[in-house]
Amino acid sequence: MKYQVGEVGRVVVAQLDDDDAILECLAGIVKKEKIKAGIFYLLGGIKEAKIVVGPVQDVMPPTPTWRELVESHETLGIGTIFWHKDEPKLHFHGAYGKRDTVKAGCLREEAKTFLIMEAVIVEIKGIKAVRDLDPLSNMVLLRLLGN
Repeated sequence: MKYQVGEVGRVVVAQLDDDDAILECLAGIVKKEKIKAGIFYLLGGIKEAKIVVGPVQDVMPPTPTWRELVESHETLGIGTIFWHKDEPKLHFHGAYGKRDTVKAGCLREEAKTFLIMEAVIVEIKGIKAVRDLDPLSNMVLLRLLGN
């Protein structure tokens, strides 16, 4: 295990409107505000999304099991922000509910807001971390620097 201790920096509250591209909007804020490390929370409606609900088998490298959210779903979740090369890489896990069905998984690729999505981004200062390609998993994963 590796860890670092940082401090809370700025807090950004964002309102994403109907049809806004969720991850693209958040990445835009992160770039504009030059947030190098952070955590974010999402609460609201989502549609036209793809999530990963785990690997097909527990082997390396993992093959993701995909699910599509084709109708609107209520969403609640948490994510992290660290950079991969010159771009912020957001990693978000959430719960997605519609009527009596709930799915949980990692939001990837394109996802759009249904009606409204509230986002709270909390900057973490004093952390030296990036996302790098992990050769074993073939995924871009968190790597703490300087430990």
